[in-house]
Amino acid sequence: MTNQLEAKCLAFLQQQVCADAAHKLDHIMRVVGLATLFCQQEDAKLAVVLPAAYLHDCVTLAKNHLQRANASMLAADKAVAFLTDIDYPAAYLADIHHAILAHSYSGQVKPQTLEAKIVQDADRLDALGAIGISRCIQVGSGLGRDLYHANDPLCEQRTPNDTLYTIDHFFTKLLLIQDTVHTDAAKKEAKIRSQFMQRFLTQLKSELSF
Repeated sequence: MTNQLEAKCLAFLQQQVCADAAHKLDHIMRVVGLATLFCQQEDAKLAVVLPAAYLHDCVTLAKNHLQRANASMLAADKAVAFLTDIDYPAAYLADIHHAILAHSYSGQVKPQTLEAKIVQDADRLDALGAIGISRCIQVGSGLGRDLYHANDPLCEQRTPNDTLYTIDHFFTKLLLIQDTVHTDAAKKEAKIRSQFMQRFLTQLKSELSF
């Protein structure tokens, strides 16, 4: 059952349009891996977590899209429609819809179930660490943003503006994520990845001090 579901989800995802390089299939597979691990550790419902993790970004909108905050709702609706079409058990659909809806940082929907917390944690962890730095630069480059502010790259004397500077996104969002995760395993991993990002910023500052 699980293998068949994964195959169908992958086939479905390959037909969808991805808005940016940071939300392609490699991101989804990392989220699936983390979510599956957390599901086992927390004794959660894999029948909810697995499809929600696979389908959480089946609708993506660019970071500067006017409807960006609605992307998770659109994805949740599309995912449930797809799962209904493949005769996935209806008893899980409401929880899957909620987990996808709640995964988004910009959507600001609080997860109400353990499964939703797990999917949100897995997605947010992928914005941290070496992968998080790489994805942040991918998105910023795709949007044509400067990498950093020439005179104050680490926002030491100015308000961060990540619509102009990619590195500013660390201060508007990425370094805040570790305080938003729920499960114990996610908290531990978020701390490790956030510390790595802090070291990256320290090194960046050093390289820009000449």
